[in-house]
Amino acid sequence: MSLPALVAAPHRGLNHTARALLWMAASGALYSLLNALLRSMSLGMSPFQTLSLAYGCTLPLMLPLVLRLGPRRFLPRDTKGLLVRGTVHWLGMCLWLVAVTGITLAETTAIGFTTPLFVMIGAATLLKEPFRWPRAVATLVGFAGMIVILVPRLGGTRSGNHALLMLAAAGVFAASFLLSKRLTRTERPSVIVVWQSLIVTILSIPLAVLSWQRPSTTALVTALGCGVLTTVGNYCLTRAFTEADISASQPAKFLDLIWACLLGWLFFGDVPETTTLVGGVIILAATVWVAHREGRSTYVP
Repeated sequence: MSLPALVAAPHRGLNHTARALLWMAASGALYSLLNALLRSMSLGMSPFQTLSLAYGCTLPLMLPLVLRLGPRRFLPRDTKGLLVRGTVHWLGMCLWLVAVTGITLAETTAIGFTTPLFVMIGAATLLKEPFRWPRAVATLVGFAGMIVILVPRLGGTRSGNHALLMLAAAGVFAASFLLSKRLTRTERPSVIVVWQSLIVTILSIPLAVLSWQRPSTTALVTALGCGVLTTVGNYCLTRAFTEADISASQPAKFLDLIWACLLGWLFFGDVPETTTLVGGVIILAATVWVAHREGRSTYVP
């Protein structure tokens, strides 16, 4: 049994919406660990070098898959769409890596919670997806929790420029998610993942060369770990998009705050403030509620 089949086996009794939420939750956990590793790297080298190393390490990891399935299976049907999506995602990663050098992992995640709001609006207006009332309620409640976390920090002494960069990154990532969802209509998840890694790596190299420094062994091992997490996380994300419409899976993204607080403390000694914990409880309650409601639906994409 292949790895994707093994992972999907326990979920066969669930409907499409519930599976989408689980895939999105899995991708969020993987991306949170990836973010911690990327932040640790970007604090010691150029953000662009960090990006080129991390995504460059995904390419050899994908080579066995490409060889096993055959290169012809990875020829895209929508080359332009893949190039646009890869470029947009690269821009979001550049903004994110610059922002994360000036704010904590929890703050980065909290500001990033504006991404689902951009996604909800974009999915309803551009992709014409239904905006059911439970999703609207969960999103609004989650947004309220995010406000509890974010507002005290914007009024503090931390760099406002880095916070604004992270807000811009959130909007760009929302565009990347919407483009990825549209691509799942014509492309397999594995094709989207491989092309994203290739495009981001190619675009990152020129800026990385300008401030290149010899990476340590620890940095190279960390970059390899980032490559693994990026590959698996991207696969989980695209699987979430193929299971159900994009709005159904977005509430699970709010779980990322829990992982960010934990990993921020483990990696960097960041202790979550009371507002972070209160906001996290609000967000988690909204996520559990909508997952329960959506899990009882009979939606078929």
